[in-house]
Amino acid sequence: MREIIFDTETTGFDPRTGDRLVEIGCVELIDRRETGVTFHAYFNPERDMPAAAEAVHGLSIQFLSDKPLFASRVDELLEFLGDAPLVAHNAVFDFGFVNAELARAGRPALDMTRMCCTVQMARKLHPGAKHSLDALCTRYGIDRSHRVKHGALLDAELLAHLYIEMTGGRQIGLGLGAAAAGESISAAPGAVASPRSDRPFREPRPHMASAAELARHAEFVAGLNQPLWLDTV
Repeated sequence: MREIIFDTETTGFDPRTGDRLVEIGCVELIDRRETGVTFHAYFNPERDMPAAAEAVHGLSIQFLSDKPLFASRVDELLEFLGDAPLVAHNAVFDFGFVNAELARAGRPALDMTRMCCTVQMARKLHPGAKHSLDALCTRYGIDRSHRVKHGALLDAELLAHLYIEMTGGRQIGLGLGAAAAGESISAAPGAVASPRSDRPFREPRPHMASAAELARHAEFVAGLNQPLWLDTV
C-alpha cells in the first residue's frame, strides 16, 4: 500500500483570511516503509511574511520572493500524491491550505476521505498526554535533535517515523520464512497455506518419553527429599 506523509508551512493559520502556503514536504511510504522518494517545494506567497510565522519556520519573504508560484508546480504535486492516502499531523490544517491553493489554481480539492490525522490517532492511543510532534517523538524515542526550526520536509520525515511507530513499528509487514525466501504470502483473511510439494517428506519427530527415560525419571523422583506434590498435609 502506498501512503504519502506530508507537512506544510504557511504565512499564518487561516487560508480564508489571506494566509498562504509557502512550503510543502512529502514522503512516500510503501507498506509502511520509507522508499526514499520525496517531493519538496517552496512557493512565493505573493504577500508579506508575518514576523510570528517567520519565527516558526525561518522562511523570509526575501527567501521566497524568487520561488515559483503554487500554480506552476501543482501538476508535479498532484502527480506525486496520486490517489494515495494522505497522512498529516493536525491534518485538517494542512488539507485546508492545500485545498485553498488548489482552488486558486482552478483544480479540484483533495478528497477529505483520503485524510489520516496523526493527532487524532495520538489522542486515541494516549488520552490526556501531549500530542505535539515534538512530544510524540520524545514518547516514541525518535531523534529530532537536528530540528532547530519547523521545516515541511524535515517534519514530514519525522512524522513518517512517528506514523510507522504508532501503527505497529518496524514489525509491520514482517514475513517469516516465506518472505525471507522471496515467496509471496497470501493476505486473504482466513487463508490457509498449502504445503509445498517440492519439499522432502520428513517423518515426525518422536515426542513421547521412552521406557528408559521414564525409568530414569522415576528413579530421580524417588531420590527427592519430601517433594511438594507428595505432601499430604
